[in-house]
Amino acid sequence: MANIAAQRIKREFKDVIKSEEMAKCAIRVELVDDNYTELKGEIAGPPDTPYEGGNFILEIKVPETYPFNPPKVRFITKIWHPNISSVTGAICLDILKDQWAAALTLRTVLLSLQALMAAAEPDDPQDAVVARQYKENPEMFRLTARHWTAVYAGGPNGNPEFDSKIHRLTDMGIDEDQARVALSTYNWDLVRATEQLFS
Repeated sequence: MANIAAQRIKREFKDVIKSEEMAKCAIRVELVDDNYTELKGEIAGPPDTPYEGGNFILEIKVPETYPFNPPKVRFITKIWHPNISSVTGAICLDILKDQWAAALTLRTVLLSLQALMAAAEPDDPQDAVVARQYKENPEMFRLTARHWTAVYAGGPNGNPEFDSKIHRLTDMGIDEDQARVALSTYNWDLVRATEQLFS
């Protein structure tokens, strides 16, 4: 790793670890190996959101060209959010793309991601299916996002009705994650989800 990038990320890494603000927001970061090119981030779901009580793991890859280019960040923990791919964990956030500036830091990125979880931008989606549900059926979006948080991020509030629909599909030989995605996509309409899976 280029010297400037290594020095910079080391300093930022320490800032995040020591920061009281980060501790208060329940944001953590750790090294994956000892060379600072790959970090593991952890973000607590923000209060008063469907993600509350969940713990979300991030993969953070720091390029040689840091801080002149942004870190590559994606969600490892599956999440139902308009700006995060429910399949790959890719994130649509301007500061991770064309709005990146060398003055931004790891701390800024992590806080911005937590803020994005609390305030989605459905008009600039990463996941069009989720964004459509978010805009057209906000209550269904909330229930679905909370369900995904319970299942994948250890959040509270499981949903017995959703679980039983998933169970019906797994009994038909459908993979659990596949069943969950199909049901989530069709607003938990078992008939439509089944038709899509078996078409």
